[in-house]
Amino acid sequence: MLEMTREEFEELVAQALDRIPPELTRLMDNVAVFVEDEPSPDDPELLGLYEGTPLTERGEWYAGVLPDRISIYMGPTLRMCASHQEVVEETEITVVHEIAHHFGIDDERLHALGYG
Repeated sequence: MLEMTREEFEELVAQALDRIPPELTRLMDNVAVFVEDEPSPDDPELLGLYEGTPLTERGEWYAGVLPDRISIYMGPTLRMCASHQEVVEETEITVVHEIAHHFGIDDERLHALGYG
């Protein structure tokens, strides 16, 4: 397994977020991004997870709710990557993938776009 500190991985996630175009980040609403060590034991190879209500499904009822949550998992990412550059690339793909879910884009479309 590739070695990397939590701080280094968090910085990669921050850099990936910084590369999201400003016109998209301005549209993101009520969402928080977290780095976690490991996903649920039910899905140990999961790289990221979006939990919340996508922007496309929010209606008049959507008020006073907790923020949507995007989790990026360090352990599975480091286990699947053979180099630091692979971690950089996979982290960016995962961050974009989970943010896309916030915008209501499903897995099928993301795979077609190369963010599977």
